[in-house]
Amino acid sequence: MQTPLIDPFARAISYLRVSVTDRCDFRCAYCMTEHMTFLPKAELLTLEELDRLCSAFVGMGVQKLRITGGEPLVRKGIMTFFEAMARHLQTGALKELTLTTNGSQLRKYAAELAACGVKRINVSLDTLDPAKFAEITRWGRLPQVLDGIEAAKAAGMQVKINAVALKGFNESELFSLADWCAREGHDLTFIEVMPMGEMGDVGRLDQYWPLKDLRATLATRFTLLDLPDSTGGPARYVRLAETGQRIGFITPLTHNFCESCNRVRLTCTGELYMCLGQEDMADLRAPLRASAQNIDLQTAIRAAIARKPKGHDFDYSRQAIKGQMSRHMSHTGG
Repeated sequence: MQTPLIDPFARAISYLRVSVTDRCDFRCAYCMTEHMTFLPKAELLTLEELDRLCSAFVGMGVQKLRITGGEPLVRKGIMTFFEAMARHLQTGALKELTLTTNGSQLRKYAAELAACGVKRINVSLDTLDPAKFAEITRWGRLPQVLDGIEAAKAAGMQVKINAVALKGFNESELFSLADWCAREGHDLTFIEVMPMGEMGDVGRLDQYWPLKDLRATLATRFTLLDLPDSTGGPARYVRLAETGQRIGFITPLTHNFCESCNRVRLTCTGELYMCLGQEDMADLRAPLRASAQNIDLQTAIRAAIARKPKGHDFDYSRQAIKGQMSRHMSHTGG
């Protein structure tokens, strides 16, 4: 059971994204509805169960663990989980422990995260305009997030800003976001909005800003130098010759990255999604709770990886949405 996890397309699975909660203190318009119905807390895996599951994956070759949500830092007692995962960093079995956050709780937890071995984090931030930030997050306050980012920097963590490219919303902030990140020393990654969840009157096609267009606009002011860099995820990177900063592009629609996919996603209820853009999942909660021994759990994990598809079916072409997922982004953690 110690042999690496290899999917049917000879891709080694070395990256696990773990949603520790579906709850969030924001209600971002592209991620969830304003009046979400969250899972009953009794349905969530305990932090001890999440530890056991993640440890099983680490024992099977996963080297990068990203903690997500919802907003992971709103989960009660979450630092005990980070402290537990830190032991795998200390043994060298885990190469990186990191998280994606909206930044609202970073002032409170930044020092503890750094002490657990978290060296870099992703912060979701789509605008630097306080009014627009309140609009897109519905419940968020920009000064709180910027203060959290400062706390993370002070704790010694590298911050990468993730901005969802939203047509008609943050198009005009392309250069101001890039300039701010350059001044602050942050990497910046743009992400195409994905067709996930029922958004009510929010139109996905109306939101969709292809990153090929964003990149072309960026190139009117900067010289873009393609980089071979990889941080273990789907982003492709360029360096801006004029500033030296690194910009990433995550393009599931205009140029998908499925051929090199090395990751799977675990939900807070023990569902393992082998692909963000497919509905197929494996229930790991049942074998986890069926026995204190890990043999059945490991068998279930390998059976799930054997079903990992070649790729997703996201498509906005011909002015129609294809491959839309009914579940919200917060369910699988992005």
